[in-house]
Amino acid sequence: MQPPPHSAKRKTTFVVLAGTLALVGLISGAYYVAMRPVQLKIAVGPQNGDDAKVIQALTQAFGRDRDSVRLRPVLTDDAVASAAAFSAHKVDLAVIRGDLTVPKDARSVAVLHKNVAVLWVPGRPKPGLKTDAKTDVKTEPDAGETATEPAITNINQLAGHRVGVIGRTRANTDLLKVILRQYSIDPAKVEIIQYSPIGIAEAVRDHKVDAFIAAGPPNSRITSEAIAASVQNGIEPTFLAIDAAEAIATNHPAYEAAVVPAGAFGGSPVRPETDVKTISFSHHIVARADISDSTIATFTRQLFAARQSVIAEFPQAAKIETPDTDKDAVIPAHPGAAAYVDGEERTFLDRYSDYIWFSLIGLSTFGSVGAWFASYLRKDERIANISQRDRLLDMIAVARRCDDSDELDAMQTEADAILRSTLNCFENGAIEEAALTAFNIALEQFHNAVADRKMLLATIPPSPALNPHSQAV
Repeated sequence: MQPPPHSAKRKTTFVVLAGTLALVGLISGAYYVAMRPVQLKIAVGPQNGDDAKVIQALTQAFGRDRDSVRLRPVLTDDAVASAAAFSAHKVDLAVIRGDLTVPKDARSVAVLHKNVAVLWVPGRPKPGLKTDAKTDVKTEPDAGETATEPAITNINQLAGHRVGVIGRTRANTDLLKVILRQYSIDPAKVEIIQYSPIGIAEAVRDHKVDAFIAAGPPNSRITSEAIAASVQNGIEPTFLAIDAAEAIATNHPAYEAAVVPAGAFGGSPVRPETDVKTISFSHHIVARADISDSTIATFTRQLFAARQSVIAEFPQAAKIETPDTDKDAVIPAHPGAAAYVDGEERTFLDRYSDYIWFSLIGLSTFGSVGAWFASYLRKDERIANISQRDRLLDMIAVARRCDDSDELDAMQTEADAILRSTLNCFENGAIEEAALTAFNIALEQFHNAVADRKMLLATIPPSPALNPHSQAV
């Protein structure tokens, strides 16, 4: 008898191999998705501003450290343009000013730095004095000369004067209007002129403005240079205190009462000579609310870890602070950032335990289905083996009645073939160990029947041959 075909074995092998490859592919895919770096676009501007430089330094630090969250800066003209790009969903993150209209889906991740408003009057000779350009000696004006206008000493005197706003952004102009309105000054009665930092010295020399306002960090290089350019004939500028800072903060939650410390802008003598009351506002790194908490928590952790490596090159990075996690914050904190700040950041197992659990259940189900399918594919092989076992049992009865040794040998050969086929079935998983045990019992009975029959045939003398001559008689 020919052994059964091995198609079932090949099918089983194929199913097991395919299942293994699918499992490996699933695990590899899940690992790739979980561990690949996440790219986040961040809008920041202007291009040569300090904010953009800090963000670019952080981008390089994330890449150098092979962090799981990477940044891709998108440079804009200013914070207003960054907020517009954020609102249009062109970016995932943005650096925006807290005193501007905040996009509805913006959630604070960190405070990049705090800005202070600085108001000052350029230094000018006192009324009734003139300065000799060669000797730098102040003398009484000649007859017919017009004395210099009285110096502005407080914000209430700005009505009817010209105020220069440092920077081209509309946000600083709006900031000045907020201050003027708090002092009951109609902004329309103040001539507002915007200047770039390089045009300040000329404006002071030609008396084009009566006062300046700038907004930036207390150690801002741009503000310091603008104040230095306001020194005229050795006369230092006069700083205007915003005494209504608390009232402004009450009426406009985006602002806080603050103080510009003495000497914040350097110089000799120091500028300012004493602390000056003012208002401040924050530059926030915001993220869209729909970005996953785990991604933002990871980004926040990386941000504060990389801050230390960036401070050496950009000292202003030391001003990066955690967001306000209070529920009444002007810009609500992103849940991921709040989790990092509050020490509730979820671990890998916390985040993926459900996926791991369901994956194990899925694998168990897949294994059960695969086992059933493999058993189904071996059904023909199992039926063939049952048929062979029945044939072996039938041969036991035939062997006990057989009178021909050659026929017994032929049945023995057939039994060997059945044994070989049965062992193959067992190795392929078509039959279980209990079925193999039952087959061994049947095979042993067959061998005993053949052996007994051969011994019996050996004791029976051969039949005497007939003599042909005797038959003739």
